[in-house]
Amino acid sequence: MVGRMIERSHLEVLRAVEAEGSLTAAANCLHVTQSALSHSIRKLEHQLGTPLWLREGRQLRLTQAGSHLLALANRLLPQFEHAEMLIGQFARGQAGTLRIGMECHPCYQWLLKVVGPYLEQWPAVDVDVKQKFQFGGIGALFGHDIDMLVTPDPLHRPGLVFEPVFDYEQVLVVAANHRLAGKPWAEAVDLEPETLITYPVAIERLDVFNHLLVPANLRPARHKTIETTDIMLQMVAAGRGVAALPRWLVHEYSDRLGVVPVKIGKEGISKQIYLGCRERDVGVQYLDSFMQLAREVSWR
Repeated sequence: MVGRMIERSHLEVLRAVEAEGSLTAAANCLHVTQSALSHSIRKLEHQLGTPLWLREGRQLRLTQAGSHLLALANRLLPQFEHAEMLIGQFARGQAGTLRIGMECHPCYQWLLKVVGPYLEQWPAVDVDVKQKFQFGGIGALFGHDIDMLVTPDPLHRPGLVFEPVFDYEQVLVVAANHRLAGKPWAEAVDLEPETLITYPVAIERLDVFNHLLVPANLRPARHKTIETTDIMLQMVAAGRGVAALPRWLVHEYSDRLGVVPVKIGKEGISKQIYLGCRERDVGVQYLDSFMQLAREVSWR
């Protein structure tokens, strides 16, 4: 049985002969000898069982079968070439999709400050932010659902790398006319009569509990959870409660909403935002570049 497998090299021959107009010019374009090119054409025609060109004097004219293959070549070869270019960029870390998991509710506001400049620097890289991995990002990294994790509380595991990229202070947010607004810092007893508004996170992962309330064995009068930062701050501004958020975030809203930050405890609560990725991905250029940019952009 005669094989009829069409290979990419066959399509490249058809395109080159049509574009150059002669076997000699096509052979030069493909960096082969004319005799080697002629042999390749005869072999292909034998495999297909039909001629692809008809010779008219010194000119070659495509047959109907040849025209069909040329149309196929013109459709497929650019796709091959584009795919190879992208794969090469992937291999060099110059292209791809950076999938970022958020394990920090207010960090989304911070992330927006980084993504804009990053997209300008890396036009061949798309960014996808996945917030469904709130507080489950370690499994998402190991499962390759995300490529990078934004978290203030890294859980160091073999195979993962976490880098601190931004220092900030966690503060209590109160309305400008609140009784605590003028205090140099808030103590645990100050929160006993208050409604404390937090994100829907386990208490053991909330800094205001871990650093202030739990050590004093105290609790607020009411603990209310809200998912959205904007709504949370609207509630605080309306005098419906107090919240604990990064100081830099409070500054962005303070003038517009009339809220102010108050230090939590005499020593305050110092925090860091970390970016985590799989250890095997360290060195991928567009991942490393995101981490570097996150360190350089100022949010204060």
